[in-house]
Amino acid sequence: MSPVVHGFDPPERFVAGTVGPPGQRTFFLQARSGQRVVTVALEKQQVQALAERVDELLDEVMRSQGSATLIPAVAPVGLEDAEPLEQPIEEEFRAGTMTLSWDPGDDRVVIEVFPFTEAAVVSPDQVDEEIEEPEPDEIFLVRITPGVARAFVKRASQVLDAGRPSCPFCGNPIDPDGHLCVRANGFRRRDPS
Repeated sequence: MSPVVHGFDPPERFVAGTVGPPGQRTFFLQARSGQRVVTVALEKQQVQALAERVDELLDEVMRSQGSATLIPAVAPVGLEDAEPLEQPIEEEFRAGTMTLSWDPGDDRVVIEVFPFTEAAVVSPDQVDEEIEEPEPDEIFLVRITPGVARAFVKRASQVLDAGRPSCPFCGNPIDPDGHLCVRANGFRRRDPS
């Protein structure tokens, strides 16, 4: 059976966003075209990895001689998006594996998000084994221009920075009432700001 493809080529809007207070936030990717909205839940680290890889991919395409497309070095001002996520938020699925590619045929960044499955989790003793992942039931597929991709990266960075500050000593998040810093011999450190 073919998977359900939630495709946007291109979306009117593609953003990363959160719901909830810092320390208890849930992260989402959301795409909209007209009245159709698809929202996928994911982990903070997945948002960070996706934003970093999109940025690196665009830099790589900029350096390559084969691309005749103008790739902006930063997010174009008119494409920046600081609006909240579309409401109501109805999660299609929780993200597992994600793929990222460049389509030179129409100069688009292609992002595919597949649902999380236990079958995709590899334990340390299975690293050398060849594991076949089952076919996904659905796929979230977004094809965006380089300018929209840079705007996505900028917004994702802002969303990530809006969380709890990191401890300058151990790197763990600091709650408003402080945290037990592993590098402070059990003493409670407070947010330096």
